[in-house]
Amino acid sequence: MSELYLDGLLDGQLDRHVEVTTAMREQLPQVRAVADELIRRLASGGVLYTFGNGGSAADAQHLAGELIGRYLRERRPLPAVALVGDAAVVSCIANDYAYDDVFARQVIALARPNDMVLGFSTSGTSPTVVNGLAAARTNGACSVAFTSARGKDLAAAADLAVVVPAEATARVQEMHVLALHLISELVDRWAAESGEST
Repeated sequence: MSELYLDGLLDGQLDRHVEVTTAMREQLPQVRAVADELIRRLASGGVLYTFGNGGSAADAQHLAGELIGRYLRERRPLPAVALVGDAAVVSCIANDYAYDDVFARQVIALARPNDMVLGFSTSGTSPTVVNGLAAARTNGACSVAFTSARGKDLAAAADLAVVVPAEATARVQEMHVLALHLISELVDRWAAESGEST
C-alpha cells in the first residue's frame, strides 16, 4: 500500500471521528440526565452495576474504575460494580444456563430499586445487554443503555439512553468513552463538592 493511500485512510478515520464527536453535542442532555440520575441514586445509597461485551466490557470496567477510584478529585470511593469482572460467575452462568443470561442473573441477584444498571452495546442488539437491562426493570432499578444509531429499540426499552449517532463500532466505542468521562466529571464534582470526600 502506498503511503499516500494510508495517509488518506487515516485522515478519513480522523475526519469521521470529528464528525461524530461534533454530532454528540445533541446527546449532551441525555448524558446530563444519566449523570443527574446516577448522582441522585448514589446520594441515597444506590449502587451502579454496569456491563457489556468485548470492548464494551472494557468500557463498563472503565466507568466502574472511575467511580471507585477517582476521576480528578479526592473524594470517597463510590459504589460501582462491573459485572464482567468475575470470570467464575460469568462462566458458571454461561455454562449452567446460557451465555445470554450472564448479566441478567447477576442483576436479578444484586440490583435493587435504588440502583442504576448501565449496559453498553455498540450494536444495540446484544442479548446479554438486552436481557440485563430487562432484569433491571424487573427489579425496579433504573436501566440505562449506551448504544449506537442501530440500537434505537434498546434505547427505547431503557429508562435512559445515550445513543451515539453512528454505526461503526470504533466510532461508537470512542463516543461511549467520551460520554462515560463526561458523566465521571459530573459525578466526581458532585462527590467532592458535597462533602463526599475521603
